[in-house]
Amino acid sequence: MKRLIILILNLFVIIMASSCKSTNENKSNDLKVEVVETSRNGHQLTKIDSFNTVEPKAIITLNPQKTFQTFTGFGGAFTESSAYLLNQLSPANRKKIIDAYFADSGAKYSLMRTHMNSCDFSLSQYSYAPVEGDKNLKHFSIKEDQPDLIPMIKDAMAASENGFKLFASPWTAPPWMKTNNDWVGGKLKPEYYDTWALFFSKYVDAYKAEGINLWGFTVENEPHGNGNNWESMHYTPEEMTKFVREHLGPKLEKDGKGYLKILGYDQNRAGLKEWVDVMYKNEANAKYFDGTAVHWYESTYKIFAEDLQYAHNKAPDKYLIETEACVDAQVPVWQEDDWYWRKEATDWGWDWAPEDQKYLHPKYRPVYRYARDIIGCMNNWVDGWVDWNMVLDRQGGPNWFKNWCVAPVIVDPDQDEVYFTPLYYTMAHFSRYVRPGAKRIDFESTDKDLQVTAATNPDGNHIAIVFNPSQEEKVFKLQLGELTKTISISPQAIQTINIAN
Repeated sequence: MKRLIILILNLFVIIMASSCKSTNENKSNDLKVEVVETSRNGHQLTKIDSFNTVEPKAIITLNPQKTFQTFTGFGGAFTESSAYLLNQLSPANRKKIIDAYFADSGAKYSLMRTHMNSCDFSLSQYSYAPVEGDKNLKHFSIKEDQPDLIPMIKDAMAASENGFKLFASPWTAPPWMKTNNDWVGGKLKPEYYDTWALFFSKYVDAYKAEGINLWGFTVENEPHGNGNNWESMHYTPEEMTKFVREHLGPKLEKDGKGYLKILGYDQNRAGLKEWVDVMYKNEANAKYFDGTAVHWYESTYKIFAEDLQYAHNKAPDKYLIETEACVDAQVPVWQEDDWYWRKEATDWGWDWAPEDQKYLHPKYRPVYRYARDIIGCMNNWVDGWVDWNMVLDRQGGPNWFKNWCVAPVIVDPDQDEVYFTPLYYTMAHFSRYVRPGAKRIDFESTDKDLQVTAATNPDGNHIAIVFNPSQEEKVFKLQLGELTKTISISPQAIQTINIAN
């Protein structure tokens, strides 16, 4: 009997040891991950520690040995409208918003845009060179930027632990330099090409005197124009290329500013092929162009993947940056998160698009449009993605033209209230976790409903971003080499998965 008891105890020890060994082996095969999720059911960059344990139906396999573009950054734009609104808030709420975008605890924006001279998201129309015929720009002044715009940029710089790259875009030259002597439309007169190039150089000096260093420029915001609505100036691809090749590039180089990046085009992707064909036609044309800028307008859902790939292949060693996107022609919805996930939230383009193009502008969910576009851009060689206004009011302004739009953060300055919309959290899934210098990596996904992208950060950590637009929870196995992790993602949700190296 005693022997039987000993035998049973020994057998129990063996079974337990085997079980522990199996458990330890399973644990050793687990990827170490940190997961944050934003979802329609209320998650806001919420850390997820437990997952559905059902057998996964899909596999996402990461292949960090195969890399693509290096990311420049993610961010938004400093506009006079946003800066003015921040100055109407209490110091505590101003700091709350700045920190949410730039602090290490926030979205950590790393690539930023601003406007030279006024734009539609200004309080009025103005130019830094208001004196007609001032070809040497003796009266050049950025005084209009000093009350609001410059303090906002400086506060962002102070809050940002790792800093950010800042580029500027003109909407128009001062009217006296243009063929139609107007803020809207027209072209730059050939006799003012040198003056306009000098304008860029003086802008760099003026901002440097304020303690703000520029990273670069786009040559012109929306050179096709904007329907003759607000500030604009037209170029053909040949005209812009000539201006850069013979005036802007040489001027910046002569003034010791050759380090500044020059991005051409800066409008919708549908016209991209025509522009890069001219910009990169030969070495002389391409010399001063450091890259190409694009916007997301013209279609609600189409990424224009072929056009982006074409642009990359034309100049694989140059930048390809998405420089403006927003939910436009829309008054923001105040403190109603679900609106941003709703199927028929907004219908940008429907009221003006020709009948044969209305199919490109269906009703859409704002969160879906952001997540889908950023992932699609990342997977098609875009190396930077920049949102438009960071802060707007409950009307979607201020905007001198009344061109109302939505921003990730909406404020009510009269009540000193701040609303972080789901678009803020969507942007942060990318900007906070995919850092400058990260490289996009290869992946495979067996679930075509899930939209996926992946990158390896400079610190060696791998990042996977998964968007689930379906109305059901998805369970998938994430695989990296021999290591795996079963992860569940909520219905209508976006996740960022940080995999420690």
